[in-house]
Amino acid sequence: MTSQIIPVEPFDLVVFGATGDLSQRKLLPALYQRQRAGQFSEPTRIIGAARTEMNDDQFRELAKKAIVEHVPPSEIDAAELDRFLKRLTYVPVDARTGGGFPALKEQLGNDETIRAFYLAVAPAIFGDFVRQIEEHRLNTPTARIIVEKPIGRSLVTARHVNEIVGSVFDERHIFRIDHYLGKETVQNLMALRFANAMYEPLWNNAHIDHVQITVAESVGIEGRADYYDKAGALRDMVQNHMLQLLCLVAMEPPSSLDADAVRDEKLKVLRALKPINGSNAERCTVRGQYRAGASAEGPVKSYIDDLGGVPSNTETFVALKAEIGNWRWAGVPFYLRTGKRLAARVSEIVIEFKPIPHSIFGEGAGPVFANQLVIRLQPDEGVKQWIMIKDPGPGGMRLRHVPLDMSFAESFKDRNPDAYERLIMDVIRGNQTLFMRRDEVEAAWHWIDPIIAAWEDNKQPVQLYTAGTWGPSASIALIEREGRTWHESI
Repeated sequence: MTSQIIPVEPFDLVVFGATGDLSQRKLLPALYQRQRAGQFSEPTRIIGAARTEMNDDQFRELAKKAIVEHVPPSEIDAAELDRFLKRLTYVPVDARTGGGFPALKEQLGNDETIRAFYLAVAPAIFGDFVRQIEEHRLNTPTARIIVEKPIGRSLVTARHVNEIVGSVFDERHIFRIDHYLGKETVQNLMALRFANAMYEPLWNNAHIDHVQITVAESVGIEGRADYYDKAGALRDMVQNHMLQLLCLVAMEPPSSLDADAVRDEKLKVLRALKPINGSNAERCTVRGQYRAGASAEGPVKSYIDDLGGVPSNTETFVALKAEIGNWRWAGVPFYLRTGKRLAARVSEIVIEFKPIPHSIFGEGAGPVFANQLVIRLQPDEGVKQWIMIKDPGPGGMRLRHVPLDMSFAESFKDRNPDAYERLIMDVIRGNQTLFMRRDEVEAAWHWIDPIIAAWEDNKQPVQLYTAGTWGPSASIALIEREGRTWHESI
């Protein structure tokens, strides 16, 4: 099966922070792949902008090196790469002083071409870039801005960021990016729920026992020590990625795939989350921090050692039990867990259905397990529906728990585009469906802030766990004390 590539209109994309890690690892390779797929119309330009002094040729060399390093060799086409590099230009800029912005304005010109500004920079300087865009009148009627997470570190700071960006750009031109929403399997969750008659009638508390959402990383802080120690796992992963996944699982059917119709329903979920605060945080949350252990590559240091020996109470692991106060989900717990230096790199959603009310099979048939729908986001993207069947062969009734397995790699032979490829093209199209609206961001912080406050007020310590395991034992107790268990995520 071959996917249909629909070209986008010609555009100018300005990447602020173009020499940084995000640009080199994700943005430049993603843009090259869209060039190779034939999605660009002419004339399309990509303009790198950063404080580093370099010329066009030096930036093209940096981009070439990044693409060769981060794109599989089988997907490097010399002619396409050369065409892509010719699209690139570079302007040194300084957002604090405004240096370089007149040259950027001259390069962009005054035409009505779609232009997008990507803030691939530290959140602390979002405001500086937005002010320079305004002062130099770069915000044309077709301009839009892409804002990377984290958007603030609390409700107050998120509102501040939103107000700064919103003072220059209309909400319909602001694209708050969460790359998890661009993953193919995440979008397939919408198709599974709303394009199949078999699931939506069962998608409620009458049939679903609980939901698990796991985002596990086997790596440590990977050079992000300064940012991560100020953020921690709750701010870094739960406030954005994991709550967005929870919303897609739990939201009511929207009236259409219109961006605001979808985001209205997600917002209702966020506002229906039952509070976790000083009265229940110790019972509903677990904080962890990895200590020295081992990975597939060999021994690994503790989080404290990764920080250079500086004492820290920052969590590298969070598990929590969330509940949604509405009719559809009353009594259905949502268990979330995420962490660094865990046993494997895996992101998945598990929908566990209620067990059958009565088994007609004797003890010799073996146990009857509850049905599960497992949506694997990474790696090995796919969907598994676990069901009970008879074990083939003579000798009586023996039951077996097996998956109906749909692997994306096997079912769709085409290359699976990276999330950034899809999201950047959606920005150019002006489609905000997969991007967070301002009130969504603020509603998520409204739920997260009391958890942080409770941890601080109660002085809830981090519980140490060995690197290469699935986190502290308290996270197992969190789910098992209610007669459930974490899905085997390998």
